[in-house]
Amino acid sequence: MTVPSPRVAKRPPCPPYLPRSCAVAALGALCGLAQAQVAAPETAASAPPQQLQRVQITGSAIKRIADEGALPVQVLTRNDIVKAGVTTAAELMATVSSLSNNLTDGVSISTGGFRDQMGFNSANLRGLGTSSTLVLLNGRRMANFASPGDDNGVDLNNIPAAAIERVEVLLDGASAIYGTDAIGGVINFITRKDYQGVQLDVYAGKSGEGGAGKRTASIAAGHGDLARDGFNLMGVLDLQKTSALRTSQRDFISDLRIPERLPHLLSSASFPGNIRLGGDQLDYLESQGFAINGRPITTRTINLSAPTCQPPHSLYLPDGIGGVDGCTYDYMRDLELYPKTDKGSFLGRGVLKLGDRHEAFIEAAYTRSKSWYVGTSNRIDADLDVSMIPALAATGLGDALPDDRLITVRTRMLEAGPRASELTSTGSRVVVGMTGTLGAWDYDWGYNHSVNRVSDRDVRGYLPYTETMQAFADGLLNPFGPSSEAGLAFLRDNNINQEVRRARGSMDSLDAKFTRSLAKLGGGDLAIALGGELRREKSSSAASDLLISDEIVGDPTPGDAQFTSNSRKVWAAYGELLAPITKAWELQFALRHDHYQKVGATTNPKVSLRYAPLDNLTFRASAGTGFRAPSMNDLYRSVKTGETATLPDPVCMRENDNDLGFCANNWETRTYSNANLKPEKSRQFSIGMLADPTPEWSFGLDYWRIEKRDLISTLGDDVILANLDKYEPLVHRYNEDEGIAGCDYDPDDSEICFIELRKENRGKQKASGLDITLQYRSPATAMGRFGVKLVGTLTLSSKKQTGDGDPYISNLGRFVTDGVVQRWRHRVNFDWSRGPWSVNLANSFYSGYDDQNSAIDTNTGLVVGKNKVKAYSLWDLSGGWEATAALTLRAGVKNLFNTAPPFSNQAYFFISGYDPSYTDPRGRFFYLAASYQFR
Repeated sequence: MTVPSPRVAKRPPCPPYLPRSCAVAALGALCGLAQAQVAAPETAASAPPQQLQRVQITGSAIKRIADEGALPVQVLTRNDIVKAGVTTAAELMATVSSLSNNLTDGVSISTGGFRDQMGFNSANLRGLGTSSTLVLLNGRRMANFASPGDDNGVDLNNIPAAAIERVEVLLDGASAIYGTDAIGGVINFITRKDYQGVQLDVYAGKSGEGGAGKRTASIAAGHGDLARDGFNLMGVLDLQKTSALRTSQRDFISDLRIPERLPHLLSSASFPGNIRLGGDQLDYLESQGFAINGRPITTRTINLSAPTCQPPHSLYLPDGIGGVDGCTYDYMRDLELYPKTDKGSFLGRGVLKLGDRHEAFIEAAYTRSKSWYVGTSNRIDADLDVSMIPALAATGLGDALPDDRLITVRTRMLEAGPRASELTSTGSRVVVGMTGTLGAWDYDWGYNHSVNRVSDRDVRGYLPYTETMQAFADGLLNPFGPSSEAGLAFLRDNNINQEVRRARGSMDSLDAKFTRSLAKLGGGDLAIALGGELRREKSSSAASDLLISDEIVGDPTPGDAQFTSNSRKVWAAYGELLAPITKAWELQFALRHDHYQKVGATTNPKVSLRYAPLDNLTFRASAGTGFRAPSMNDLYRSVKTGETATLPDPVCMRENDNDLGFCANNWETRTYSNANLKPEKSRQFSIGMLADPTPEWSFGLDYWRIEKRDLISTLGDDVILANLDKYEPLVHRYNEDEGIAGCDYDPDDSEICFIELRKENRGKQKASGLDITLQYRSPATAMGRFGVKLVGTLTLSSKKQTGDGDPYISNLGRFVTDGVVQRWRHRVNFDWSRGPWSVNLANSFYSGYDDQNSAIDTNTGLVVGKNKVKAYSLWDLSGGWEATAALTLRAGVKNLFNTAPPFSNQAYFFISGYDPSYTDPRGRFFYLAASYQFR
């Protein structure tokens, strides 16, 4: 969404460090308004004319003197980053209202490879998917997150945050300019250039209830004036550390009342352990009148400590998954909500003038983000001889069932500590190139080598399976109480600490573009841009021998799904024409052709129109087509084994009197890639207006609509089971003699062996909405200067077909499968400044929505009660003081009113009780920041 900005003819341009791209964005308008009102009229009249700088705006390859453009571009400046109190690219993207369903650290909380792209922080424009949002660094691509999975995009942890000068968010499909991944839009992180001097920045933050503290320090240094000295060298080093946040440190976890509201979503692996009886064992014990707490047992799950159990982790919840005779484990009392992280980044850039018409440059970046994701303590089903359980041995069970003496104990290994994974995402990038002029043509070429590496280590709480099972069988480990010193020594000596997964992705590209003016038109130069790109993408992944052997308790083998090695070549050519027909009318046309090895070719046009009948009123519109090529994971990844959420099997329901308690289960799934996938295709359209009726007020409104077809997706497992008339061939059962490995034929067993999920081009997706911006900036007064800026997104439609011919399912204001698109999201800032002092009050708002409401209580056979997730509103307050010309201090409070995440029934994420994709569990957070510049 572009905020209207002052016209060049009426107000002076922004200073050099804020290029005129600010004229097409929300926050750039502040610059022009402030200068226009501070300068006295006679001073402005007497000042010498300034030469307006041609700049390149995201969404166009042609440099020009920027005013409001034909495409909606939102700009976040360095000042916005500072005021928001954020220190990472992911935190900054969370403030953008047009993004939805981002991948975050909270989403990554899991154990044992539960999420195959753990640690991935991504941006998701319009909620169309991470794979449809293109992230650039200084206008060029980066290597995507390397771990194989369904999401394809840049890890925001690989953006050198301290080096960011501004971010340009193109809120319009841009495949005609940038190619694949740009259906939803483009996010271009632009770093400092031609910097001189030294700047030191420090930041320290602490949450009000403890945990999730943060410390950062950065240094930026540059030497050489490009215009005067003919060169510039600069570098930015940034170091960040955050501490973990455990559930025990937050009162809102208790306030969510998860054991009361969602007992069936908890765990039956408790401590002391639950005994899982066989059918004959239960029958014998019932015949002997075996009782727990004076009550005869009635179920196959019993716990000798019930009803006491062992709070706060293990609870007696008759309606819970442990049942009336067992204990239920509340895992939300035994994990972390926010990971400990250690991040470092460096960006260096050098520019050398070669005569008056050419410049050579080199840019190098290195980032490393190390996160420790801590989940629950491990669980295991240990087999013990009945003689080792005195209470059961006394019943004569062993003698009565000599062939059935083994007792399965499902226990939680609290003594081994919570499972912890160390996830390291490393990014490196080198770009070399030249810019300059050859005759009438301006040129820009660059060679880009970009790499992402991901390492996943099991570091705590993981143990060798065979040895651990034997330790329980020998009595070395006690599933019902404290283990002996020898048992504790076993846990210490056998803790697994090794890399279990690794992946590498690389991209090498050579790009060039040439621009020139062709003729003079009524509104300026008729300009053309021609360009092309050659790119080679590679990806590989592997797993450790120990993981593949399925010998890690709590980290099941992925089979060979982690072993991949693929590459492909891509080439593209594009052209763009910019025609300012008159001072009021401007036409932009672009055409791009992309060719992907083994996938095919596609050509996509785009046309944009801008009409400014008045100096303070602009209308604009654009229309185009786009595509997204299938990723190499979509094409070539090996079979991935997983499981569904708790879902009922209709066949079982028919055979068992619709008994949900018996027929609902977590069914195995097998996901297959497809080497014959075609690109997704899209059509997008936008129309909007910008107005600044007075020097103080600005307003912008854009309508957008995007339609994707040939979606690259798997059918939802819930969709398959709900439409067996159409999708029965995808459900493989034991009574079907298909010769499939792992599905031994049994004509009397209709149970599901696995559900087949296969990548296909199927169905459509549609989304539309309004981007709204309203801004006020007061004149200078004795009380200072006041301002307010609202940037919001009202989504009108968001729906998708899960299969060809299927009805559309809307996730607008409704959690569906893996997330929700809120109907209204906004960020509003209230500013005040006077002399060296400034204050900012900001609000982020997410409207309420209908919850998932699909979880099934397998104990009672009932669907969980409906829930409406409340709206989520966070207020942030910060203030700044320019103590001297060199020193600036800032203090702030994020989440001023300590607002807790609202309760949610969602059963998709590992975390229960709330949705971690957009909420902040840290609560009230205080921070101090200081910046010192040497010039």
